[in-house]
Amino acid sequence: MLPRLIRWAYRAVNTPTTAPQAELFIADIFLSLFVIVNKHKPWIETTYHGIVTENDDKVLLDPPLIALDKDAPLRYAESFEVTLTEEGEICGFRIHGQNVPFEAVVLDKSTGEGVIRAKDKLDCELQKEHTFTIQAYDCGEGPDGANMKKSHKATVHIQVNDINEYSPVFKEKSYKATVIEGKKYDSILKVEAVDADCSFQFSQICNYEIVTPDVPFTIDKDGFIKNTEKLSYGKEHMYKLTVTAYDCGKNRASEDVLVKISVKPTCKPSWQGFNKRIEYEPGTGSLALFPSMHLETCDEPITSIRATVELETSHIGKGCDRDTYSEKSLHKLCGASSGTVELLPAPSSSANWTVGLPTDNGHDSDQVFEFNGTQAIKVPDGMVSTSLKDPFTISVWMRHGPGAHEKETILCNSDKTDMNRHHYSLYIHNCRLIFLLRQDPSEAENYKPAEFHWKLDQVCDKEWHHYVLNVEFPSVSLFVDGTTFEPFLVTEDYPLHASKIETQLTIGACWQENSGHDNDTETVSEPTSGANARMAQFFRGNLAGLIIRSGKLENKKVIDCLYTCKEGLDVQLPEEVASAFNPNQSSLTVEGDDIDAFDKVMQHISYLNSRQFPTPGIRHLRISTTVKCFNEESCVTVPDAEGYVMVLQPEEPKISLSGIDHFARSAAEFESQEGVTLFPEMRIVSTITREVEADTESEAAEGADDDPTVQETVVSEEIMHNLDTCEVTVVGDELDGEHESLEVDMTQLQQRALEMSSSNLGLVITGVNTMANYEQVLHLIRYKNWHTEALFDRKFKLVCSELNGRYISNDFKVEVNVIHTANPMEHSNNAMVQPNFINPVHHASVDLSGHNLVNAHQASVVPSAATIVIVVCVSFLVFMIILGVFRIRAAHQRTMRDQENGKENEMDWDDSALTITVNPMEVERLVLEVNESARGQDINVCTVDSCSSESFN
Repeated sequence: MLPRLIRWAYRAVNTPTTAPQAELFIADIFLSLFVIVNKHKPWIETTYHGIVTENDDKVLLDPPLIALDKDAPLRYAESFEVTLTEEGEICGFRIHGQNVPFEAVVLDKSTGEGVIRAKDKLDCELQKEHTFTIQAYDCGEGPDGANMKKSHKATVHIQVNDINEYSPVFKEKSYKATVIEGKKYDSILKVEAVDADCSFQFSQICNYEIVTPDVPFTIDKDGFIKNTEKLSYGKEHMYKLTVTAYDCGKNRASEDVLVKISVKPTCKPSWQGFNKRIEYEPGTGSLALFPSMHLETCDEPITSIRATVELETSHIGKGCDRDTYSEKSLHKLCGASSGTVELLPAPSSSANWTVGLPTDNGHDSDQVFEFNGTQAIKVPDGMVSTSLKDPFTISVWMRHGPGAHEKETILCNSDKTDMNRHHYSLYIHNCRLIFLLRQDPSEAENYKPAEFHWKLDQVCDKEWHHYVLNVEFPSVSLFVDGTTFEPFLVTEDYPLHASKIETQLTIGACWQENSGHDNDTETVSEPTSGANARMAQFFRGNLAGLIIRSGKLENKKVIDCLYTCKEGLDVQLPEEVASAFNPNQSSLTVEGDDIDAFDKVMQHISYLNSRQFPTPGIRHLRISTTVKCFNEESCVTVPDAEGYVMVLQPEEPKISLSGIDHFARSAAEFESQEGVTLFPEMRIVSTITREVEADTESEAAEGADDDPTVQETVVSEEIMHNLDTCEVTVVGDELDGEHESLEVDMTQLQQRALEMSSSNLGLVITGVNTMANYEQVLHLIRYKNWHTEALFDRKFKLVCSELNGRYISNDFKVEVNVIHTANPMEHSNNAMVQPNFINPVHHASVDLSGHNLVNAHQASVVPSAATIVIVVCVSFLVFMIILGVFRIRAAHQRTMRDQENGKENEMDWDDSALTITVNPMEVERLVLEVNESARGQDINVCTVDSCSSESFN
């Protein structure tokens, strides 16, 4: 048996070998057949290192996974492959650990070779390394593999290799930075991208790139951006760059990022957020001028700030937007008592001595008069009745340029003839304001104060200023813009010598004789040639509102009211900020040490114009600023900020006069004590026209023919405001004072604080008052004419205005006709007495509407036949004349009705019948021919005994 087994084994091995080796091998097998024992444990390495690529399951181990078992005969049989038992085979590997994503698989039981592979695809980003233990076990003893043996536990380290599956992503959605112009930066900002890959190679950002072309910026591999040239704020305020990134695997960022780089101008201390143009709509109250303004100090350490805001209104009349009523009216509005005389009134029919003076028409119709060194005016005699013994006030608005060495007279009262004495005068000399006041002769011929000198910058600064002199000899007080100034020099002189020479009051120069005799103040060696041959010391500048008020001095309240400006600056300041206004509120100074609080104060400065109808145009603004630091020096220079307030055109009023413009009255009414009321139904209405947005729904309802582009509609509404003048003038021949006049109840005028002046041209009512009061006064104006024989009609024109002529009403013309009584019993012989047997016929006036007859006076007849015949003949002649006139008037009336298109008849017709007196001796009645227009009129036909009424049909 043994030889056969050996031979069989030898043949089975099929491996060339020598006989001794084969015998030994066979001997070993033979022995193992009889001794079956699993004596040894499998053996593996103690440590393994593996590599696996994510998304793959194959693990490369170093060293390879092989388990050895000494029980395996092949281990000693060299090339013989004999499998007789299972004790020497490796049946498997076991991995120890929780949630190990690997498994070990035996590839060859006999050789013990195995592999480790991933159960699922691995993710390096979740776990880059795995560590666990592994054991090998053999197949054991017996048919069922009992008593298997395990190797020791070996440690396995497996690294998961990365693949470049992710792209770079920027950490921010966008980047912003600010740079100052003119500076080159090493680094402006840094952009940063990240990559989700787990490996160093694929997770690192190797490069950044600016995608936007032609920009003066560059970026390095670390993401730092810098400018390649100096930037200019004027060239570009902001740059927008697109930046991308690459990882080391050449993957580009999934999304590029936007980088905004703002260029800030070089920090210069200045006011920021200041709008140069500010529009002001009249009637809107206070308007904030600098709501968003702040002071940029470039982070300098500030200790104090001082800013002056100036509102320049020198181009407006009198230096600001004051009400342009006459100065006399303003005195009344401010509470001054009566006795005010306006020496520079607006030219009118009753005040025409200022007609020849040039006026500054560009200043809202202010009565600003210009004196260029050649003009002067004489005030009519009797206008000023100032007694130098009583207190009086002189006030004037003046704008005077740089001073000259010559004297320039504002107001002068001097001898009219023979001598050149100056009784009192107000003049300028070397930028000094001088008031001369010479006393009348008195018992004591002592020196008395005569000249009062004030040295003032305001006199020659080319700006408007308000001057008030309160004279109460020997004291003279001067107020300039509401501020009191004491004279720096007072000189004395003797009183004037007694004289009966009349004086001449002049404005703009001083009235002097040509003789060149010495006066009390100077000698005129060269008389002025031309029309002003007797004038000297001419004034150069502008004057307005020259007033003399006698009997009482102006108090401070009135003076402040006269000077108060209707427009100016306004601000509500906290306690910690100091401020100061100039008197007319055109300049405001603010001081503080906290820049934030200072900015808030500046933001609350506002412009206010309280006029109902302000002057439109530009008001310049200027802000001057001084900033100090800790060393109390001006460390920061802030340039002036300039702008302007644009006052928009106000909704101007339209003053309308309406009433009866044509009527007739009997001659008796004109000759009566009351006269004829000219404006019995006068109505004054003022309206403004404004544009409003149209109602789109209403427009749509009006029809498709309407223009859909029309967005505004015009609306008129009635408003109430004051008037300051109403003037009634005669149209045609001037009034003849011997037999006609215009009159008004002076008591009613005084009750309404109005004044009236009259001339042969008409009358003027002046004073600031309501339209209602003016209506009531106009109802009182009456026209009288106590010789109406040759008067047929009279025409008058009425014009009312406000603000010294800025707003003027329509010309309202009225025509009144005189109705002369056509009675044959009246005759021009007033010496004749009416007989008792003739009954006078009383009848109302017949309106002939402008076609007047000579009034027939009452006549008397002698009761004789010849006289009766004469009376009848004259009556018949008069009747024929009346009929002719009546026919002409009827034709004229039809024409007027056609022209007026059915207007209401404004004529006051007498509906009574015409009266004809005939000879009682005549048996037959008179048969008269009438025209069509007279048909239907009743005519009384009378004899000496009775009257009867007949109708012309």
